[in-house]
Amino acid sequence: MNLAQFPGAQWGTRPASELGLRAGKLEAARKRLCEAVGPEGQFRVCLVRNGFLAAEWNCGLEPDAELGIASAAKSVFSCLLGIAVAEGKIPSADAIVSEYYPEMLEVPEGTGPKPGRSSQPKDAQITFRHLITNTSGYLKPGERPGECFHYQTYGMNVLMHAIGQVYGLYDSSDATGSVGPGELIRERIRDPIGGTWSWRWHNFDLPPAARIGIFGYYTGLMMTCRDMARLGWLWRHGGSWAGRWLVPADWMSLATRSIRVGRNAPAEEGDGIRTYGHGFWTNDQGLLWPSLPRDSFAAAGAGSQLIWVCPSLDLVLAQSPGLPTPHVHRDARLLEWVLEAVL
Repeated sequence: MNLAQFPGAQWGTRPASELGLRAGKLEAARKRLCEAVGPEGQFRVCLVRNGFLAAEWNCGLEPDAELGIASAAKSVFSCLLGIAVAEGKIPSADAIVSEYYPEMLEVPEGTGPKPGRSSQPKDAQITFRHLITNTSGYLKPGERPGECFHYQTYGMNVLMHAIGQVYGLYDSSDATGSVGPGELIRERIRDPIGGTWSWRWHNFDLPPAARIGIFGYYTGLMMTCRDMARLGWLWRHGGSWAGRWLVPADWMSLATRSIRVGRNAPAEEGDGIRTYGHGFWTNDQGLLWPSLPRDSFAAAGAGSQLIWVCPSLDLVLAQSPGLPTPHVHRDARLLEWVLEAVL
């Protein structure tokens, strides 16, 4: 097999047997998915092996429809941070964010996302690494940077605004008039891998006085399932695409290994401190998916958005949406069903 096969404008296809897969087992997995989502359910799945589209299942959704990938975009944000460091825009992931985006500290009491959330002296010590690993405690009293894992959106917004600002693409006083970091993702990642996705700002409902330009405006990525599969294939190759390094290899290696912090935040369920890396859900401790290979990792978001990557099996599975579950990064049923097809 050619392990360096990359798609052009369209994915190439091969019979399952030529890709080391059992066609009958794949069909059984598709049927089980149909049964699991029910007669009114919707799903899209793309399975890539050896650089070819081994299976594509669409139910109730057009394959070309773009859906928001929610927090799965955090893995793309991680790639952008690695690129910014490699390009010298930020000296390292351990640089202090407020030195590049001082506005993040200008959120006094009454202007945060909810009561009791405001910028505090501790937030001046937040690094880019804290933000991308969800260990920053930004705007959260009692959570000092680097001391606990607590999944959040506003810290990721600040990360993207800071990166956008160092590239001259974001101004917190004119967020909607800014070009935005989504265009940097398009230039550095989307176009080189042949993706077609779009992006737009997203916000929660926030109080009228909230300083939304500082901590709001999530960079929402809108993708087809095939777009997601392309991202997975980039990550399967450690950030390289058709011989060109888009994301630094050392960053991808670091990002897909679990982090180490002192404790979980009280509000965080599960073992995030041992199953999350730099913007990716990771299985290197064998805790996230005990039955799956330890080199596997994923981008995951609400609405059953998932890009699962397993380099040792040369396999990528993207779903948008897929099997409905409250914790898409923890539910391995579809992955296990598909892996039964691997010879």
